[in-house]
Amino acid sequence: MGSNMAENHPVGYRWPMKAREKGATIIHVDPRFTRTSATANLYVPIRSGSDIAFLGGLINYVLTHDQWFKEYVLAYTNASTIVSDDYVDAEDNGGLFSGYDPQSGSYDNASWSYAGPPHGPARDETLQHPRCVFQILKRHFARYTPEMVERVCGSPKELFLQVAEVLTKNSGRERTSAICYAVGWTQQSYGAQIIRAAGILQLLLGNIGRPGGGIMALRGHASIQGSTDVPTLFDLLPGYLPHPAVIRGDDTLEQYMRESLVRGGYWSNLPSFMVSLLKAWYGDEARKENEYGYQWIPKLTGDHSHVSTSAAMADGKVKGFVVFGQNPANGSPHAGLQRKALTQLDWMVALDLYETETAAFWYAAPEGWKPADIKTEVFLVPTAGPGEKEGTFTNTQRLLQYHDKAVDPPCDARSDLWFLYHLGRRLKELYRESANPRDQGLRSLTWDYRPGRPDPEYRIQDEPSAEKVLMEVNGYTVADHKQIPGIDRLKDDGSTACGVWIYSGVFPAPGQNLARRRNRTPGNYVDPEWGFAWPGNRRILYNRASADPAGKPWSERKKYVWWDAGAGSWTGLDVPDFPLGKAPDTPAKEQGTGMDLHSGSDPFTLKADGRGWLFAPSGLKDGPLPTHYEPLESPLSNDLYPRQDSPVAKRFRRTDNPISPPGDPQYPYIVTTYRVTEQYTSGAMSRWNSWLSELMPEMFAEISPELAAEKGIENLDWVVVSTPRNQIECKALVTRRVRPFRHNGKLIHEVGLPYHWGYKGLVTGAMANDLVALSEEPNVYIQEDKALTCNLRKGRLR
Repeated sequence: MGSNMAENHPVGYRWPMKAREKGATIIHVDPRFTRTSATANLYVPIRSGSDIAFLGGLINYVLTHDQWFKEYVLAYTNASTIVSDDYVDAEDNGGLFSGYDPQSGSYDNASWSYAGPPHGPARDETLQHPRCVFQILKRHFARYTPEMVERVCGSPKELFLQVAEVLTKNSGRERTSAICYAVGWTQQSYGAQIIRAAGILQLLLGNIGRPGGGIMALRGHASIQGSTDVPTLFDLLPGYLPHPAVIRGDDTLEQYMRESLVRGGYWSNLPSFMVSLLKAWYGDEARKENEYGYQWIPKLTGDHSHVSTSAAMADGKVKGFVVFGQNPANGSPHAGLQRKALTQLDWMVALDLYETETAAFWYAAPEGWKPADIKTEVFLVPTAGPGEKEGTFTNTQRLLQYHDKAVDPPCDARSDLWFLYHLGRRLKELYRESANPRDQGLRSLTWDYRPGRPDPEYRIQDEPSAEKVLMEVNGYTVADHKQIPGIDRLKDDGSTACGVWIYSGVFPAPGQNLARRRNRTPGNYVDPEWGFAWPGNRRILYNRASADPAGKPWSERKKYVWWDAGAGSWTGLDVPDFPLGKAPDTPAKEQGTGMDLHSGSDPFTLKADGRGWLFAPSGLKDGPLPTHYEPLESPLSNDLYPRQDSPVAKRFRRTDNPISPPGDPQYPYIVTTYRVTEQYTSGAMSRWNSWLSELMPEMFAEISPELAAEKGIENLDWVVVSTPRNQIECKALVTRRVRPFRHNGKLIHEVGLPYHWGYKGLVTGAMANDLVALSEEPNVYIQEDKALTCNLRKGRLR
């Protein structure tokens, strides 16, 4: 669900295909019938934007048909935990949870907390208490019936029930099922909650922490996982550490630790991770007396996401913009507004392989601006492609793999690392004598990534060493600068430095770059010596759950990690994601901290209570349980609750970002965006390739024969697709791959738009993102472009 794996992740999709040859069942739930659908055993159509309703229906089926993995759920989830008396579920409150403030449009999650003392929440192991998580879950999803799924999602009831039966039969002691998703889930105004719904389903079925189970986030680029880890989100520091924020009161390092620290589980080591990060960044200048340089980190004052920054840029509040590996003039939501925003800058630096739409906005944009009227000074810096530089890729599996440079980049092109290193070196020199307190962080930065031994094979001799960067990422002891072997060696006293704590162990000694490993392990399908998987080379997170509470494999067939009583240690095919010497019958220490607060049968080491969370008492801004809302733009009213859409999604209410109200007759159709195999994202890496451009030369709109007949459109006719933001023209592709859905007897049409074309490259075409609104999902600030509304007519713009 939420992915077209065969077309968008074809290299990875060979593994599901191999599994199918051995008898596995592939299910594809998607608005369009794609190549993934064609290779699946079972295809189920679904209306864009209704994923939570479908998953909620599966959760309800598992609960009402008593198909949940009882031993697993009782021992390994928070099903038995009792929730606060103050909690009110969306089920009883019109689609809103307790704690909602309509003035701020946000939740106070205090009422979502557990009942009982913080160190030991109250539990009912019989699961009968009306406020235990299990009973709350049953009530919350009770309305998500097969009939409701058919009505809301447009998915035929018999197909939905077939999915439910296949999933439940393929889960339990002997069998596991996996769920794969991509941006079809994430790019919605409740994307994180869709993934939560999948997590609840997999926990109920016992499919987390076990081989063949889990939820795979399919990454569309070579190292999107790596740029998430290190990270790209403005509110995180490397390794998912919270970024200090004024609004949280993180004025001092001590306050930051107090606000961010979790008493139980592995996150109790946050002080060691944070201090080691500061030592990696600021070296000898990071001392206890100056909070290890903590005050040199800028503090968040609000929403500094890409979408919010673009809106501020359009209002003239941003002076400069450095664009790496991004093409907002085409690839970002409300691309027309993004282009307008670029005209308000004083300067912009674009680093890319080609002159993208963003780099060329000042003279080539469809708005027809005169270059003389654009005040923005644009610098286009040619960069290197993947084969023209060395470094690591981190893939969907959290696997780091190091790759060497094959050839030099052409002419003046240089790698991103080269640009950043030499820019930093020059800035440090420029500010070397500054006494201004705000410059001390820059002056103190450790910046020793100088090239190693010159390689006569290559022309470029001043390329910084990517391996030196990775060695700092791994971490070292400050006193002697020796590499540390892994996370457990990190300290909070300033004696260790580590750039990314979750990657620690990847480079444990000079000459031992484990990301370079390519060793097959006979008889072990896990291949633990191929690359390095974070954290600590664990291939499956929470793999303690692959054994029962007594430490024995759930079945011989699914044997993965188990307790060896003779050796007094956990062992198996993978690195155990658990303290090695902690016996299964070890009791939790009620007055303890960290892993001591977990018992020997609490496998979820990164959770405060050691349990998988069916109910999330904290961590999410839009509710402790997934709840079906309609997209911000929808032709339908919410059939499940009075509340129409996400109460906490950000809408950007501005005159140049109009959003269509529910059921707006001017925009009666659903539109969704997607990728094709032959082009890549906004086209910045593919539309300059003649072979790919010949294979997929122009933009199109996929529509059903029914919609085509209704509008008098023939295949390959020109059509205009419009939303409140903009309108575009392209050819119509009339196909049964897209089908209408029935809702209360009414036909609901969908339009499919790929988003790869623009006004630069060998082939050009309309930009789908011109149609998309500025909006943000509240947890990760992503836009909603997988479900919005549009109109369609035959003809052209002019």
